[in-house]
Amino acid sequence: MSQPLPKPTTAELELLQALWPLGAATVKQVHEAMLAERPELAYGTVLRLMQIMHGKGLLIRDESQRSHTYAPAQAKDAMQTNLLQDLLQRAFSGSAKALMLAALRNGISKKEREEIEQLLKEDKQ
Repeated sequence: MSQPLPKPTTAELELLQALWPLGAATVKQVHEAMLAERPELAYGTVLRLMQIMHGKGLLIRDESQRSHTYAPAQAKDAMQTNLLQDLLQRAFSGSAKALMLAALRNGISKKEREEIEQLLKEDKQ
């Protein structure tokens, strides 16, 4: 059985959020994507972070071209599921109900509430 991937740090998760829509990308492409949210972010910082993430197994690196490309080792949905399972166990003693109630109490928009109600109605049918 393969070793589970390490949980990403906040900075690593932010980088993954920029990389997932790109699929595979160079450091330069990821840096440019992240500049919209963090204009002060240096290219060297992104490069070092991506190298660390590759070493941890969070990114896959393709070295076949002059500019190496990186891709997430795990799809966004799979990563979110793993992080959610970890949060569920650590913070809510495995209770999905407790997690949902906490999420609902801590501010959701009317539109989000309607979407949740619609999903619950569809699930009943």
